[in-house]
Amino acid sequence: MASFLYPRVCFWLSSFKSLTFIVYSIMKNLILISFLIIPPMLGYPDLQQDFDDVISKKELLGQFDPSSHPDFEKIHSDYTNKPSIYLRKKAYSAFKDMFYDAKLCGIDLKIISATRNFNYQKGIWERKWKRTKYMGWQKADKALDILKYSSMPGTSRHHWGTDIDLNDLNNSYFETGEGQIIYQWLRLHAKDYGFEQVYTSKDQGRTGYQEEKWHWSYLPLSSIYLQEYNRLITSEDINNFNGSEVAGEIQAIEKYVNGIQKENP
Repeated sequence: MASFLYPRVCFWLSSFKSLTFIVYSIMKNLILISFLIIPPMLGYPDLQQDFDDVISKKELLGQFDPSSHPDFEKIHSDYTNKPSIYLRKKAYSAFKDMFYDAKLCGIDLKIISATRNFNYQKGIWERKWKRTKYMGWQKADKALDILKYSSMPGTSRHHWGTDIDLNDLNNSYFETGEGQIIYQWLRLHAKDYGFEQVYTSKDQGRTGYQEEKWHWSYLPLSSIYLQEYNRLITSEDINNFNGSEVAGEIQAIEKYVNGIQKENP
């Protein structure tokens, strides 16, 4: 009976999401048109200025505590196997919608990493920097090797509270068995909830980190944070850890912060 219902439930769920997206798109376009035809003399507030006040350089660089930030919420144990990890409320809400819809299709999603602030990322980076295998390496070469899978502190998307790691930190897990089924579901449906795999295969010329099938980003927020990061942050802001002095030389911002899969049209 379950095998009979599975494709029907998933087909209904996909159809419902598609219909919802169509309605949303129509309403969104109507709102945009209304902004175009209303005279500018009505005096709209400077939204960019308000936005600047909300997103600070410290937030972009991860220099804050998510546990005391009003825009963050602790992730319930129903959705993670890690204690005391946090996510922005909007991203968390979207994930919960995706989580329960995935459950209907027999897919079990589990967050294994979410927001990581500067100090947390610095701990990861410093431990790798001190590995004995790097003895005698030039600083730039050492940084580039670590950057295959780990971000420099101050450059991680995990600082923003918009990105999550799901289920397993190995690509091989998502290539066979249960992991492959989960990955196929995410590729088909995650975008319906705002999530995209940003570190895809580099075969098409993407720069930066290696592929990460576990890393999914909530684009309705993270795309805004990336825009502001590029506007406000320079390599001089990336400092206070071993190897930070080569951030400009290796183009950490250009090739890594911006080394993501571009949004589908």
